[in-house]
Amino acid sequence: MNRLAGVTSPYLLQHADNPVDWWPWRPEAFEEARRRGVPVLLSVGYSACHWCHVMAHESFEDEVTAAFLNEHFVSVKVDREERPDVDAVYMEAVQAATGQGGWPMTVFLTPDAEPFYFGTYFPPEARPGVPSFRQVLEGVRAAWSDRRDEVAEVAGKIVRDLSEREIAFGAGAAPGDQETAQALLGLTREYDPQRGGFGGAPKFPPSMVLEFLLRHHARTGAEGALQMARDTCERMARGGIYDQLGGGFARYSVDRDWVVPHFEKMLYDNALLCRVYAHLWRATGSEQARRVALETADFMVRELRTAEGGFASALDADSDDGTGRHVEGAYYAWTPAQLAEVLGEDDARIAAHYFGVTDEGTFEHGSSVLQLPQQDSVFDAERIASIRRRLLAARDTRPAPGRDDKVVAAWNGLAIAALAETGAYFDRPDLVEAAVGAADLLVRLHLDEQARLARTSKDGRTGANAGVLEDYADVSEGFLALASVTGEGVWLEFAGFLLDHVLARFTDPESGALYDTATDAEQLIRRPQDPTDNATPSGWSAAAGALLGYAAQTGSTPHRAAAERALGVVRTLGPRVPRFVGWGLAVAEALLDGPREIAVVASAADDTASKSLHRTALLGLAPGAVVAYGTAGSDEFPLLADRPLVDGGPAAYVCRHFTCEAPTTDPAELRAALDG
Repeated sequence: MNRLAGVTSPYLLQHADNPVDWWPWRPEAFEEARRRGVPVLLSVGYSACHWCHVMAHESFEDEVTAAFLNEHFVSVKVDREERPDVDAVYMEAVQAATGQGGWPMTVFLTPDAEPFYFGTYFPPEARPGVPSFRQVLEGVRAAWSDRRDEVAEVAGKIVRDLSEREIAFGAGAAPGDQETAQALLGLTREYDPQRGGFGGAPKFPPSMVLEFLLRHHARTGAEGALQMARDTCERMARGGIYDQLGGGFARYSVDRDWVVPHFEKMLYDNALLCRVYAHLWRATGSEQARRVALETADFMVRELRTAEGGFASALDADSDDGTGRHVEGAYYAWTPAQLAEVLGEDDARIAAHYFGVTDEGTFEHGSSVLQLPQQDSVFDAERIASIRRRLLAARDTRPAPGRDDKVVAAWNGLAIAALAETGAYFDRPDLVEAAVGAADLLVRLHLDEQARLARTSKDGRTGANAGVLEDYADVSEGFLALASVTGEGVWLEFAGFLLDHVLARFTDPESGALYDTATDAEQLIRRPQDPTDNATPSGWSAAAGALLGYAAQTGSTPHRAAAERALGVVRTLGPRVPRFVGWGLAVAEALLDGPREIAVVASAADDTASKSLHRTALLGLAPGAVVAYGTAGSDEFPLLADRPLVDGGPAAYVCRHFTCEAPTTDPAELRAALDG
């Protein structure tokens, strides 16, 4: 065992038995490098990363390679999901130097943590244009031994260049109609009308952009926005990127047609997409959207919920193919012969036709990823349901992909919001209960007495790493959604505690700009700061959304002002790169709409008329609307203050821009007020 034994990260624990003498990221590792006079190898990855596993098997489990590393380097292994700040800083350097990035990320540092040579995956044998890992190690060792002054000069220049990079914050003014219209036009230009989605291969689910499109349509009536969202969601739901048997989405599609996924299943993707499909159903009534939202929610609860009530980070792409080899997609792909073995010849032919399984295969080695191709044939619904049940039962007997049981605060916040809303929309109290369970875990285990967040936990044990901006923002978003759904003001109170930290510890008091790490966090070579969305909403835009929602619930001027100032960067970036600020644009839509504040005053918390008004409020299309629900005289929510019953019955009050409409007792009137 090396120094990774005893950590909480499943990814690091996968390397605990390597012959490489790994260190976790800590000051002692760099002190050791300084003492020995050797450079640092920084290797960054995550548990569900396919090529991370490949490089580990090829190089880090190799005794000869490990011996060379142990002699000439101090090797530091980082889980990017536990330390997104470390990952962000060095990924920025990798991308600046090479024009691309990815994982595994391989960076060589001085003992002062300054980077001087970069890469991603290196093979064990040289390939055209790509040196072997051993060649890289020998080259770096030689440069360090023979040209150390030159190495130090390069490292210093890289750090200076990074420190001089500045983000255009805009004038502190939030985007207006002109900027959101320009963003929509930019998305239209990049849209793939034949296949849905944006850009070419690989193609990622554009969750945050879809939220913007749905909100923009709700506010402006722009049919093109709704069409792009609806068609993209349909193509993804029909593709192999969606698990046609068990529900849930893979990380991305390697092709433009959504057929062959990269098979890892991440909590954040499924939380974001569950919410998108629930919102699409809310806007259109699409039965497909309803089915996908519920199946994705059920997947998260069934396969990702931990014993403590939180949600695990991911399922691996790889699994045992039955021969002892770990193969990507082995759990999910099917051949015609495998269908026949489970279903018999007749049903196998129907299944192959229905799911697009061919003799040639759509994946590897003659196997196919199940999808739902568009076709004219009519299928018997009960027979298809039986086929699906039997295939799922057979798949459950295959060796399952590994699960990263690490609970990440931010991603659990996204899951809480998705499950709470999906449960409320579709009358699934079990999903709301799952959201409450995850929120309880975050409060019990991740929050300390000062309401500071820990980034991760595992098996009920809190990790050592402090929460970053996205943790505070996404958990606040989840708590705000839970407050609206449950009518329990304690979740609003907890969101307020977290957002106070955002204002005090993550916000530049002069410009209103946001940083990914707190003022009192570990100082890296650069304080990370990125307003663009990647696989999840940026901490910056997520914080803007949570601040805005909290301000709408409470009337807090400082929180609203902070949200508006933070959105200044979206005013700058939205018209130029809308695909990468989708959540910021979605928050801007909420600001442009108000957001609307809905207080539903119940005559009794569980009476039918009160619940009907509450559900109508939650189903309203107004972008970013907040809902307060409670009995008359309740002090759970500020929005309920001085809101009486009407003629002794429940009533809904709708306000925006400091103006309130007359209260209504009629769900149809409330719906019209929120969807207009």
